[in-house]
Amino acid sequence: MKKRNTVLTLLVCLSMLMTLLTACSGKEAATGQTPSGSASEDELYEITMAYPGSDPGDVALVQEEINKLIRDRIGATVKLLPISFGAWQQQLNLMLSANEKLDIMTVLGSEYGTRAAKGQLVALDDLLAKSGQDILKAVDPSYMNAVKIDGKTYAVPSIRDFAAGPGMLMRKDLVDKYKIDTGSIKSYEDLTPIFQTIKENEPGVTPLVPLGGGSTTLTITDLMDTSDFDTLDDSVGVLPDLDNGFKVVNLFENPKYQERLNLVRQWYLDGYISKDAATTSDSAETLMGAGKAFAYFCRIKPGIEAQEAVLTGHELVAVSFAEPVTQTSNITILMQGIAQNSKNPQKAMEFLNLLYSDSDLLNLLDYGIENKHYVKTSDTMIGYPEGVTAATSRYTNSAILFGNQYISYVFEGNEPDIWSKLAEFNGSAKQSKALGFTFNVEPVKTESAAVQNVINQFKGGLETGTLDPAEILPKFLDKLKAAGIDTIIAEKQKQLDAWAQNKQ
Repeated sequence: MKKRNTVLTLLVCLSMLMTLLTACSGKEAATGQTPSGSASEDELYEITMAYPGSDPGDVALVQEEINKLIRDRIGATVKLLPISFGAWQQQLNLMLSANEKLDIMTVLGSEYGTRAAKGQLVALDDLLAKSGQDILKAVDPSYMNAVKIDGKTYAVPSIRDFAAGPGMLMRKDLVDKYKIDTGSIKSYEDLTPIFQTIKENEPGVTPLVPLGGGSTTLTITDLMDTSDFDTLDDSVGVLPDLDNGFKVVNLFENPKYQERLNLVRQWYLDGYISKDAATTSDSAETLMGAGKAFAYFCRIKPGIEAQEAVLTGHELVAVSFAEPVTQTSNITILMQGIAQNSKNPQKAMEFLNLLYSDSDLLNLLDYGIENKHYVKTSDTMIGYPEGVTAATSRYTNSAILFGNQYISYVFEGNEPDIWSKLAEFNGSAKQSKALGFTFNVEPVKTESAAVQNVINQFKGGLETGTLDPAEILPKFLDKLKAAGIDTIIAEKQKQLDAWAQNKQ
């Protein structure tokens, strides 16, 4: 990690210390939470919480307000540590390998099994039974079961959309300007003339950009997975049609994958995708907020337009390409775990538990300070204060990252009953036959690391169109086999067969 400026660090620590000295007692503990009672400054444990995000300026202020709420309730304070999406993997891995101070960490689904196998995450079952009652009450048991690895829980999912369908978000102003009929978009090929219109008429606006900064992909595998395949956690061995008689196959050998790569390659050659798409660290939301992007692929759910509008500063139009489905990766994609580095997992669990029951705390973490970062427009809805926009706000977070979204405010642009609609969406989605299966990568962790290195080498270039699939895909497949992808698929098949047998 980059070293922080020493003077600034001392000032922030002094500010936090003054806050702790003057903080008053919080409200009563939530149901199921065992309060720790008032604690002296020397007894307070500081919980370091790392998550993908940014600091536009006011994270320290929000942190102070959070600590006023929790210091006497759980005998701890929290240090918020947002890490940019582009630097997330590298910095988190450095913290874990160097045994740096780290208590709570965001866990992304594709890395869940690997981090658990490496011993980077604390098994949470005993902690949940003792101090996580509000988590267990809020999260449906079927979803909690879906995150278990060999019967153990290593992270807890935030309550949000547990289903997904592939789709795209487009800037509404440009959709209206060029009279784009989004209802006529039925396939990815239908996007080509739309991208051409934007390319020819909007200089400086890239028609299509990658979703996540640093991911260097257009989420093509995700788009295929959510409609055509169950990822079985990591897309290294997938389940076609969410069933396939439980036969695991190599996604990257599938003809449909090559077809998608060929289409994206043509988009790249035609200038619909930026030349630096495979290397940029800017997220789609950042690029769109700066007026440099027209559209990006995403997973569609109720309220996705409003959710992303907060981050982009633009009204958006969503296009869906398939019906939503639920698979294990939809649940594990965003979770919070307790790092093995933690010196006090008990306090970390007590804080996590509050995020599923205490709306004041969750709203602070999600939206910041009332009348500074947001204003209430009704008892349950909020918006930006006058003169503040998504681009100028000094505090921003992705509300889907943390805790129980159903107890948080609804941001303007969403329908007031968005949470009930989201619950209905989750309940009505088609379920994968392998829902609840989580791959334990431990028996093939050497091959998994080698395969992941190959994927990191090729996937970004292929899925942004930067590399020619006719030339590069065969090399990609050869290197995957040399790295041991067939061994991984065989192990995944073995575990899936055992899981299916035990389920019967």
